[in-house]
Amino acid sequence: MLVPDLPLRTDRLLLRAFTSADLDALHAYRSRPEVTRFLYHDPYDEAAARTALERARGRTALREPGDALNLAIVLPETGELVGDVLLFWTSAEHRQGEIGYVLHPDHVGRGYVTEAARELLRLGFDGLGLHRIVGRLDARNAASARVLERLGMRREAHLLENEFVKGEWTDEVVYALLDREWRAAAI
Repeated sequence: MLVPDLPLRTDRLLLRAFTSADLDALHAYRSRPEVTRFLYHDPYDEAAARTALERARGRTALREPGDALNLAIVLPETGELVGDVLLFWTSAEHRQGEIGYVLHPDHVGRGYVTEAARELLRLGFDGLGLHRIVGRLDARNAASARVLERLGMRREAHLLENEFVKGEWTDEVVYALLDREWRAAAI
């Protein structure tokens, strides 16, 4: 079980629980076709953003497998919400998890996602005691692959046309990092 002491601070970011005041900011990036192109959902209308926000507000702890920690990525100097990051606890028996992230396009290229995701890897390995954390993505999403590589994750699989998403067969790429690799890189 992991109930982090929120908010979390990194060198440049604040990772905090979502609040009801985040609706407009969440909608601002999750409503954009270029943001959702490689995600499982279509661009959010206001109702979908409201539903997603309510779900995210309840994702502040990992109490049992199947839970997700979903945190807002905020610039501390302005308070601006620029994206979100997730850690899913996928298996207690096998001590496994998965990370995910979404960033507003106006803030791409500054390393924010890498910094936020690195903090969730730390929580997963050091806080929850996971053995392995994966990142799964649409094979066409080169930017996301670069993030996972910067995190030290290794590409383990390229699954051909394994999912039917938004009316088309898509390839999935899987990256992973083991606890011992995380620890070796931290030295």
